[in-house]
Amino acid sequence: MKKTLTKIVAGASTAGTALFLTASSAFAAVSIGTVSVPAKGFATNLGGVISSLLSIVMALAALAVFLYLIWGAFEWITSGGDKGKTESARNKITAAIIGLIVLAAAYAILMLLLQILGFDNLEDAFGGIRQINTR
Repeated sequence: MKKTLTKIVAGASTAGTALFLTASSAFAAVSIGTVSVPAKGFATNLGGVISSLLSIVMALAALAVFLYLIWGAFEWITSGGDKGKTESARNKITAAIIGLIVLAAAYAILMLLLQILGFDNLEDAFGGIRQINTR
């Protein structure tokens, strides 16, 4: 059992190292969103803040789904054939895949609604919101 666990850990660390070394070029083309910070302070208009917050939330949600998937996969690998642990790991992986589908669907629906309403992107949709001066 100890040799098997050592082989699993060695293989996982080798795969993780290889993924880490190639991730910069492989994931560089994938863009979840950009956060632009204006030169005169962070919140020059409400539209920029809403657009930036939505981009940050989508990126954090994608990261959370990915980490949950990795957690389930690690539990599956280390379950050692125990039926209860394997079932728990399978449930985590299933929940992560459902979360990924929900996240992708939410993004697709948002982009579809923006296109239907005539906007090109989030900055277009929320860019016209300005502060109301009451003086």
